[in-house]
Amino acid sequence: MARTAEQLPVSLTVRPSAPALAPLIGALGYAEGRFAHSAELSLPTGGAQLLVNLDGDALGSSDGRTRGAALQGPYTGPAVIDPAQQRAVVWVAFRPAGAYPFLPAPVSALRDRLAGLDELWGTDGAVLRERLLEAMAAGGPQACLRELETVLLRRSERPLEPDPAVRLAAVLLDRGTPVGEVADRLGWTSRRLSRRCAEQLGLPPKRYARVRRFQRLLGRVNAGSGEPDWAVLAAECGYHDQAHLIHEFRALAGITPTAYAPRSSLERNHVPLGG
Repeated sequence: MARTAEQLPVSLTVRPSAPALAPLIGALGYAEGRFAHSAELSLPTGGAQLLVNLDGDALGSSDGRTRGAALQGPYTGPAVIDPAQQRAVVWVAFRPAGAYPFLPAPVSALRDRLAGLDELWGTDGAVLRERLLEAMAAGGPQACLRELETVLLRRSERPLEPDPAVRLAAVLLDRGTPVGEVADRLGWTSRRLSRRCAEQLGLPPKRYARVRRFQRLLGRVNAGSGEPDWAVLAAECGYHDQAHLIHEFRALAGITPTAYAPRSSLERNHVPLGG
């Protein structure tokens, strides 16, 4: 997508430097940019993120507003967000079950919700944004991200060790393995699987699998060239047929497949709206 009235974004994405955080965090980074559009859809991924707005002390979407440091739980549908809040943002993308050690409650308590870190962490959460701004001023994005890792290491509510059974469940569900088969592989009842997934992934297994199937679809769409063949993609991504794919796309993205036009193939979960 051409960026005529937009400033080219600046971004830094890294893996955690602290070994204890590597099993819990897929990546963290800093991004800045100016966008011509005034609103965009943020599409569900099934994962949780930590977000800090360094440009202003506010974050929010169609589901509510917080101060500038917040944790976004796993969403089950689209949220409308303001691109102005992405002018300078620090982010952490947690691995499946990776947010659980940093929360005082099950991840399901944050489902479809943005929660301020002042609410979750008290004073430590309330001052995080200021600490990151100081680190940014002193040493730039790299120093800012190192400071964030230091805070995360100190803020864990539980051991920094992901539950291997829940992680395996997430991998299997991400591959499209039926929920009953996942429970059998773990030697669990369906009820136990549902309870553990809700507690640590934030979503029950069927809902998590549904969102991850949608992400597999978006990955295929953005990896190809030319117009997508939705019937072929439906078969390859585990939908019953094209009609099922369209129904699920509308439910999870709030738009039809043919209306899907992300900011770029690398920003597939951000869809500009209007002007």
